[in-house]
Parts: sequence; structure tokens; C-alpha cells
Amino acid sequence: MDKAAMSMAMLRMLSGSLELTAAIIMFRLNDVQKALVVNSMLALIGPMILISTTAIGLIGLSDKLSPMKLVWIVAGVGCLLIGILRK
Repeated sequence: MDKAAMSMAMLRMLSGSLELTAAIIMFRLNDVQKALVVNSMLALIGPMILISTTAIGLIGLSDKLSPMKLVWIVAGVGCLLIGILRK
């Protein structure tokens, strides 16, 4: 398997495991305020996983894509991050 694809998959598995763990913690806490704190921690981790996974994918594809396509992809990811992080 391609190293970049394997790394991306492993990061997503880690992210999914963190999400499930957070859900279990929220169930056990059974308090809205504490669940909101747990959810806020996930909100910090999510964009970092997105950036890391995308960066690994772009590095893996960098030799196969034209520079202009890379610019468009980076611009698209930037728009996603702006949409996610702005309130």
C-alpha cells in the first residue's frame, strides 16, 4: 500500500477513535456543560486532522499534479478551513 494513503488512513482511524471515545465520555458524564467541554476539545482536534491528512495527500500527489492544480487544491482547503473556523 502507498505510504501516503496508509498515513492518511491511520490519521482518520485515530480521529474516529477520538470521536468515539469522546462520545462515550459524554454519555458517562451525563452533564451538558461537561459534554460541551469535551466537544470543544474535539473542535480543536478536527481541523488539525484535516490539515494533516490533506497535507499528506498533497505531498503524495505533488509529483503527479501540475502547479496550477495544486494552487486550486490549496485554495479549496483554505476555503474549507475558513468556513469551519469562522463563526
